[in-house]
Amino acid sequence: MTITPFKSGGTDESRTVGQSAFTLVEVMVAMTIMLMALVGVLAVQFFGMKLFELTKSKLGASDDARKAIDLLCTEIRSAKIIKIGSGGPGTVNFAECAPGTLQLGSAIQIYATTNTNFFIRYYWNSTTNQLERTMKGTAIFTPVANFITNSAVFASEDAFGNVLTNNQNNRVISMKLQFYQLQYPITRIGSGNYYDFYQLCTKTTRRALE
Repeated sequence: MTITPFKSGGTDESRTVGQSAFTLVEVMVAMTIMLMALVGVLAVQFFGMKLFELTKSKLGASDDARKAIDLLCTEIRSAKIIKIGSGGPGTVNFAECAPGTLQLGSAIQIYATTNTNFFIRYYWNSTTNQLERTMKGTAIFTPVANFITNSAVFASEDAFGNVLTNNQNNRVISMKLQFYQLQYPITRIGSGNYYDFYQLCTKTTRRALE
């Protein structure tokens, strides 16, 4: 009688299976690498979204500012008489800066002709923090810019940027708007937000000097 020896492959098979599996350390290393890659992708995504909002708010603010100052610059260039001082809507009295004092104020009064019975006034409204435009004989106003913090909006300067104390014929009219919030999209300015400071400055002169 021939006896065939029995060979059990259990030990060899278990050794093969054990050798082809991942160890706990390998699994942890793989998970760490995948987690780091995921965090990197999310960080890039959040940075891109913030940069998009930053650019969007810049474009929105620049577009609004361009529309706001375009008409003002046109009216200043074609004006015959310009006065800087303080005032409000068309029915509120305008106080011009006195001679010998700094020509710096919250309002500007523009006369298209030498007829002083008709004028256009731009002024900063301290109640609404708006730069508004109005005309003589009416209390109706048009908002030009919102969220303005500075009251000294308009100034009469010389060619070197120094504020004048008189109405020189060839003076430069300066306008400065400092914002605490931007529109479209709404973006607050200050600690923890996109901007620490945001302002708009422009200077223009009359075309026809006398």
